[in-house]
Amino acid sequence: MNDLDALLALLTPEGRALLDEVRDTDPTQELAVATRLRRTHPAGLVSAALGQARLRQRAVAKFGAEDAGRMFFTPNGVEQSTRASVAAYRAGRMAALGVTSVADLCCGIGGDAIALARAGIRVLAVDRDPATATAARANAEALGLEELIEVREADVTEVETRGYDAVFVDPARRGGRGRIFDPEAYSPPLSWAVEAARTAPRAAALKVAPGIPHEAVPEDAEAEWISDGGDVKEAVLWFGGARGAVAPGAGAVRATLLPGPRTLLGTGLPDPEVRTPGRYLYEPDGAVIRAHLVAEVAEQVGGGLLDATIAYVTADALLPTPYATAYEITDRMPFNVKKLKALLRERRVGTLTVKKRGSAVEPEELRRKVKPQGPHAATVFMTRVAGAPTMLIGHPVGRP
Repeated sequence: MNDLDALLALLTPEGRALLDEVRDTDPTQELAVATRLRRTHPAGLVSAALGQARLRQRAVAKFGAEDAGRMFFTPNGVEQSTRASVAAYRAGRMAALGVTSVADLCCGIGGDAIALARAGIRVLAVDRDPATATAARANAEALGLEELIEVREADVTEVETRGYDAVFVDPARRGGRGRIFDPEAYSPPLSWAVEAARTAPRAAALKVAPGIPHEAVPEDAEAEWISDGGDVKEAVLWFGGARGAVAPGAGAVRATLLPGPRTLLGTGLPDPEVRTPGRYLYEPDGAVIRAHLVAEVAEQVGGGLLDATIAYVTADALLPTPYATAYEITDRMPFNVKKLKALLRERRVGTLTVKKRGSAVEPEELRRKVKPQGPHAATVFMTRVAGAPTMLIGHPVGRP
């Protein structure tokens, strides 16, 4: 079965009953379960149900067990859908801007549409892929949101959006060869999405890859990088109604950390100066680094950079900030594996966290060479200090 046929089969009464039966199937027992079920059900339907059960298990990390257990997915839909916490944050920003209706273009399996509807916003969810649109429609119904979500199978470039307060566009950023890094190779291209955003009466948001070059951000957009639990998830370009009290508007840059949210706004600071290593090292959150706001963190902690090209901040005082993890540095040495191994043996370090920035050595390779053993833990940073390969050893001191 292809994705569409599998979904349609699972939406029948027999398919739904079979999904309930295989819901908690252990992957190691799939063959035995499939053999048993094929005695009373079509083989294709059994395969579709077991495949959907696997997708639901993968989706728990993004949607939580309760929602994932009721939703319908395609393989690409699980991979490309927005994490529920990120979608809820963005929907909250839309609601705060007074948005009551959104045209969700390239809606995928409906993750953002669900968050928008739960924020009380009416949604037109559009996707041109029949299986994806079917999954989005099924998800709206499964979660009791069909009154607020209209799903339409169509080419987003041919959809009229003027009747909606806002536009949200999530272009496809994967092709046959994997991730697409050129924004003009998105489907639809970023330039089309920007023009669609500019026509929105109240607000618009474009989801883009976190690695988007800053020079590709339009001058009339606010750029926001979002991380969740320390992992950078996406960047968003906000247009139109994103000006004012809720968002600083055109040309602004922000890094938002979830849960929270905690938001760091760019203030246009120059790059921090390089200084000698102090007692503490601050590792900025990935969203802060992507947003080029390391200087703002350095100012908060009264620090400077270890190296002009590396986003590690060093300072003499411990000034906790939510935008960076602080480490107390106990040792500093030139890059030398033998000396590091001897130091770790002396300290009885068995749990070694290896972080690198500006080093060609892979963490697993270093861990294999030093063979840590013992009851204690440590973190080693393989980096550069004023251009020189250096190892800094320490431990985290907490984060608010």
